[in-house]
Amino acid sequence: MKKLLIAADHAGYPLKQGLIKRAAEIGVTFEDLGTHSADSVDYPDYANLACNRLSGGDDDIAILICGSGIGISIAANRHAHIRAALCETENTAARARSHNHANVLCLGAQIVSEDLALKMIKTFLSTPTDNGERHLRRIKKLCGIGAKK
Repeated sequence: MKKLLIAADHAGYPLKQGLIKRAAEIGVTFEDLGTHSADSVDYPDYANLACNRLSGGDDDIAILICGSGIGISIAANRHAHIRAALCETENTAARARSHNHANVLCLGAQIVSEDLALKMIKTFLSTPTDNGERHLRRIKKLCGIGAKK
């Protein structure tokens, strides 16, 4: 069973808890980095907590959740080794993984259902990264390699 990091702010807390309870359905276990209640917290704190634990490798993955998914994805992408993707469909989860080598899946708890979130996580995990030249060239640019100064 694959172990994933998961973190959320207060708005994402209910979805996070639901996903943790149903993790076995998609063959994963979660290491819960918080928050541990619906009391108001700041999403950057939980994005930073998770992202600081990731190495940046394609197989080192986290799931981050806030109300819309927007704030937590912005916070995650401030880390140079992170490629966080806010996804709302299985197709975008697959493309984020394949084309962009995303290593963080961001979800909006007020946007997607628990069932859809589970499907997106399963899709994200089962989609291989595409190592075609055009994708690798773009990934290098995202990582600052080959960027013009």
